[in-house]
Amino acid sequence: MTRDLLPGVTGVLALADGTVLQGIGVGAVGEAVGEVCFNTAMTGYQEILTDPSYMAQIVAFTFPHVGNVGVNVEDIEQMSGSAQTAARGAIFRDVPTPPANWRADSDLETWMRRRGVIGLAGVDTRALTRSIREHGMPHGVIAHDPEGRFDLDALVAQARAWSGLEGLDLAKDASCLQPFVYDEGLWSWEGGGYAKADARPKYEVVVVDYGVKRNILRALTSVGARVTVVPARTSAEDILARNPDGVLLSNGPGDPAATGEYAAPEIRKLVESGKPVFGICLGHQMLARALGAKTVKMEQGHHGANHPVKDLTTGKVEIVSMNHGFTVDRDSLPEPVVETHVSLFDGTNAGLALKDRPVFSVQHHPEASPGPTDSLYLFERFAGLMDSAK
Repeated sequence: MTRDLLPGVTGVLALADGTVLQGIGVGAVGEAVGEVCFNTAMTGYQEILTDPSYMAQIVAFTFPHVGNVGVNVEDIEQMSGSAQTAARGAIFRDVPTPPANWRADSDLETWMRRRGVIGLAGVDTRALTRSIREHGMPHGVIAHDPEGRFDLDALVAQARAWSGLEGLDLAKDASCLQPFVYDEGLWSWEGGGYAKADARPKYEVVVVDYGVKRNILRALTSVGARVTVVPARTSAEDILARNPDGVLLSNGPGDPAATGEYAAPEIRKLVESGKPVFGICLGHQMLARALGAKTVKMEQGHHGANHPVKDLTTGKVEIVSMNHGFTVDRDSLPEPVVETHVSLFDGTNAGLALKDRPVFSVQHHPEASPGPTDSLYLFERFAGLMDSAK
């Protein structure tokens, strides 16, 4: 039905509680269901929309002007390149602006349309953000029809019927299908782009891909690693057969308890092998579960590039990028696990390490560098562990 639609409406967001936000549809035409979260970052919208950790989510941007710098083919974070393994939709206060940046090769709306990402603009993102802060991340359906034809009751019913992220193993879909070597380094002004990995690497690192971001791989090559990426279901035996100097457990989407059903036993074997292990985001959560801790669903999650985190081992406070809707229950950390990082927003766990093995992990994304380089030391710390283990 089309009742209660305002004139000129071409996009809507229907929430499970019956709320319907009306605005201007942008990007792809169609509809998508997902968990609605907000992101407080002022920049990096292309990286956000292509981060596999946002799979099955609809991202509302709190910064009103999105699209300013356009998009380009270099800054896509996901390895697969498919919109199906990243954010399902995007919500903006204003219609995306035309690009004004020397690296842009497309405007945001055209790029979204080409990738199949549905957008909604012209809505009160402040009110939506406030609601999420007070009531948690709702299930919703985002829809775009240039003709303005929407069955609002059916969209609300679809949002209510969606099962949500709890219990979902999404890493299997975001992961690569076969092993490959990644050879790109971090972006540099001097080189005018992304550098190539060192032809004579110091370390062999295997990355278990639960939905890995390209910048994690680039950060690894920047400390001298030859990076081999393997699928999420790769066994510990197959990983150790490659004789790596270290293993990284990547970020990714979904419920860590669900992915941990097959991943946690293999992670335990990696830990027991004595090899250095570094976990990031979902990798952090699954490492915690492998070590005997619990993970829980958060009400509103952490999504943004302005999150203060304290490194308890150094006393340093860093500004980090976060993107997670589950968290490690700090009270469930067993011996000999120690908490190494904590969120200064809400006191939740943001890092852990083993006292007796070269194993550590963090909840945030050290490769994203909003600080801008506050957290890159973690890759150096991983390299130091690999040096010591040699």
